[in-house]
Amino acid sequence: MSGETILIVDDHPQNLRLARLLLESEGYSVHTAVDAESALGELSQHRPQLVLMDVQLPGMDGLMLTRLLKADPRFADVPILALTANAMKDDEARARAAGCDGYVAKPMDVDRLLATISRLLHGSAGAANGEMGDPT
Repeated sequence: MSGETILIVDDHPQNLRLARLLLESEGYSVHTAVDAESALGELSQHRPQLVLMDVQLPGMDGLMLTRLLKADPRFADVPILALTANAMKDDEARARAAGCDGYVAKPMDVDRLLATISRLLHGSAGAANGEMGDPT
């Protein structure tokens, strides 16, 4: 993880700050956005290697933004990891259907989050097989 760029999209300032501190402490370069509009602005300036996407955003939600990004050839191959307070099985299926490459429920398990990010960035077997849910 030598400075890979991650865009965090989350409308809760505390979640955004904590995720940024965690990822920067792991050596990632982090950009942030509080909604779909500011995320699109960030994406016009920086191409991240991964996007952490809050599902529930004001205005355009995270799943709609995911669909938009996956339909854009510039970002179609960028892994998107859904972050959500919704932890129901159907929510994970909706995230997958929208194009998310991973799913982590809030509150986040830090070790699980970092392991999932690493799998998505480095293409291990778990990510290639679409591992999204709780491994237990």
